[in-house]
Amino acid sequence: MIHDVLHPSHWKATPGYANGIAARGRLLFLGGLIGWNADQEFETDDFLAQVDQTLANIVAVLAEGGAGPEHLVRLTWYVVDKQEYLASLPQLGRVYRKHLGRNFPAMALVQVAGLVEDRARVEIEATAVVPD
Repeated sequence: MIHDVLHPSHWKATPGYANGIAARGRLLFLGGLIGWNADQEFETDDFLAQVDQTLANIVAVLAEGGAGPEHLVRLTWYVVDKQEYLASLPQLGRVYRKHLGRNFPAMALVQVAGLVEDRARVEIEATAVVPD
């Protein structure tokens, strides 16, 4: 394992995320990425499709920094509709694993009134640590 998951032994297991991560190495900070393509164009307004593209964008930026999904230590999700997120959880898990595998960093989800790009349904910030 590239980093250590911080989870008190007497706490209930977390489904698909970590409460904390300990890591050492070169830090990569990814700004809020959204579900548009490399030409900064939205191909869809569908939430899951935008998550799919957003996660692909995260993987692309990680690769530019010499990292992969296994180096992620934190994700912060901003969604415009929490109910849309919750209703899509089973499909969302498949989309997530398609891009990030079974890597479950510390995560937070925040519902926001809107995102800078009006068509964006989700924005995700990421932090990764590449070991020394």
